[in-house]
Amino acid sequence: QVQLVESGGGLVQTGGSLKLSCAASGRTFRSYAMGWFRQAPGKEREFVAAISWSGASTYYADSVKGRFTISRDNAKNTVYLQMNSLKHEETAVYYCACAADAFGGGTTNGHEYDYWGQGTQVTVSS
Repeated sequence: QVQLVESGGGLVQTGGSLKLSCAASGRTFRSYAMGWFRQAPGKEREFVAAISWSGASTYYADSVKGRFTISRDNAKNTVYLQMNSLKHEETAVYYCACAADAFGGGTTNGHEYDYWGQGTQVTVSS
């Protein structure tokens, strides 16, 4: 079992920045790929970013490339999402997810993630 707890959400103006954190329980965290997804009101959940178990590989949705950065600190059992130049339409609940496939390379497919956090609200004012 892996438990995930997101933090760092809040209210920010358009063009501003936020850094989300996702703290994971369990020693096996360091061998699992991680991802960030988001869901806006009335919309389906969408992929944002993913990172391989080692951190060597990262993947981004086209809409966030160049503005968002995913990273991880396996010593702290934590994955991060640095979000810059935020847009109003990126207002959503942001979820952290874990793919419990040992030494996974990362995936953009939400169905391949086994554990999810409760989400953290990000509101970008226009």
